[in-house]
Amino acid sequence: MDVRSLQRPLKDIYRQDPAASRITLTAHGTQTDAPITCSVDLGREIYKAQAHKGVGGAGTGACSGDLLLGALAACAQITCQMVAAAMGIPTEGIDVRVEGDLDLQGTLGISKEVPVGFQSIRVIFDVRSTQATAEQLSALQAKTEQYCVVMQTLQSPPKIEHTWAQR
Repeated sequence: MDVRSLQRPLKDIYRQDPAASRITLTAHGTQTDAPITCSVDLGREIYKAQAHKGVGGAGTGACSGDLLLGALAACAQITCQMVAAAMGIPTEGIDVRVEGDLDLQGTLGISKEVPVGFQSIRVIFDVRSTQATAEQLSALQAKTEQYCVVMQTLQSPPKIEHTWAQR
């Protein structure tokens, strides 16, 4: 697949009309019959989510932390594939594994000293390429990390606005 040809008309449009490049993605969580589960509508598909087993969930489905790490894995993997294709870097395969560590004492309010949320996240890239040069692989790493939206968002978090509606 020629990624550059695929993106060229989009880049032309965005250069002519910068406002056309601005998008809003939406996710909507909805209550289900149990307080430990919800459905998440991403506009194209609905996912079931549940509380992690470590905080009382059943442990049979994805928790919100899984979804966050999954978003990072998907973004990093697709970005790496697209960068490799756009730069003509030959690969036999690209896999990305994401691991995150958290201490549930913070989430459960057991300890005020333990922060709520991930304390560390690791992104492990497995790029299989017998023909790429060291310079190509270095450029692939730099460009992937530069253009991965979810990675950049987590590294430099945006301001999050909160709005509560009561009816």
